[in-house]
Amino acid sequence: MEKRTFAVVVFCVAWSCVATITVNIPNSLYKVARGDNITIPCSFITTVQPKQAVITWSLGLNAVITYYYPVDETDVTQGYDGRASLDLNFAAGKADLLLKAVTVKDNGKYGCRVQIPRDAQGQPDDTADLIVLVAPSKPICQIQGKAEYGQNINLTCVSEEGSPAPTYKWAGYDAQNNPRAPDPKTTDKGGILSLYNISKDTSGYYLCTSTNEIRSASCNLTLSVMPPSMNIGSTAAIIGGVVAVLVVLVIIIYCCCCRKKNEKEEYAMGVPEDENGIEAVKNGEVHCEVGQENSERRENHEERSERSYDNRKDYDDRRSDCNDRRSDYNDRRSDYNDRRSDYDDRRSDYDDRRSDYDDRRSEYSDRRSDYNDRRRDYDDRRSDYDDRRSDYDDRRNKYGDRRERYDDDRRYEDERRYNDRKDPRSDDKRDKP
Repeated sequence: MEKRTFAVVVFCVAWSCVATITVNIPNSLYKVARGDNITIPCSFITTVQPKQAVITWSLGLNAVITYYYPVDETDVTQGYDGRASLDLNFAAGKADLLLKAVTVKDNGKYGCRVQIPRDAQGQPDDTADLIVLVAPSKPICQIQGKAEYGQNINLTCVSEEGSPAPTYKWAGYDAQNNPRAPDPKTTDKGGILSLYNISKDTSGYYLCTSTNEIRSASCNLTLSVMPPSMNIGSTAAIIGGVVAVLVVLVIIIYCCCCRKKNEKEEYAMGVPEDENGIEAVKNGEVHCEVGQENSERRENHEERSERSYDNRKDYDDRRSDCNDRRSDYNDRRSDYNDRRSDYDDRRSDYDDRRSDYDDRRSEYSDRRSDYNDRRRDYDDRRSDYDDRRSDYDDRRNKYGDRRERYDDDRRYEDERRYNDRKDPRSDDKRDKP
């Protein structure tokens, strides 16, 4: 037991004699927002009285700033002029690095190294990581795919910059601006909101928020899911088909009217239909008596009248059928116009609510801007007040100095008068010319 204790004491004494310098950075990781200032502390302990020393701060393998003791000179690497400096107290073992207006390029591992002749053993350096945090930029929201019934679409949200990488969260609101419960099939991953088998109920207002350790930013979009028949191509095809049907119907009606007119003209002119009869009349061949001939003509006339009546009835039936089809088409078109009008009314109502929401949001932004203006005005007045307070303190200090001089003069005069009263000869001396 005694041998082990003696060995431990010898080891401790030997280590204290060899490991005489220790450089330490308290934390291994430091974080700072882009554009802010940061101080990375570094302390060192040495048991020798150094006559010379070199303190170096480096980023990776590149030196940032170097201090030489005792000449008290500092070298700042190009690119860090005006931004890097040392908060140094060599006697107290303090060599803190001050960085101003940090940028993303300042990310990395910083090392503090203290080199003292005859004191190179121990831990002459230490390192720490610096992470520059960047707030996420305003994300960009987009729709991928066709916003039609039954389709699958993606809502994307991306911030172009942000360190560390921001996380994204989607939130949905219906047409009445009420929070929407997410569908079980909906996925939200990496800023992509996937919507499946969308319908009219999927329409609404969607908000994406991009967040990291510093702050958050958001973007929004309005999704209007339309039926497939409402696209421009289908609507044009329907209108073209209707026009074609109307043209065909007009042509058919015109042909029927022309045919009926020709039949009436033939009947009115009394044109015989039997060519053999015409030739017989021309050749003077008469086989019947005048009465019989008149009877046959009367029968032919009645037959043609009956046939004309049948044709007229058939034409009226076809015309009635055409009118029925035309009325049915007009009814369907009126029904379609009613549905389109109802859809336009709902769309207009949604646009009005959206406009009202935008107005409220703009009013909130205006109030926020007014608040910031008042805050800046308050800061300006506060700064002006501090300046006047400092000026007042300066004048008060000057007044105090003059008051002290006045008091000194007064004490001197009092002492002189006292001495004069104590020594009457001084009055005689003053009375002499």
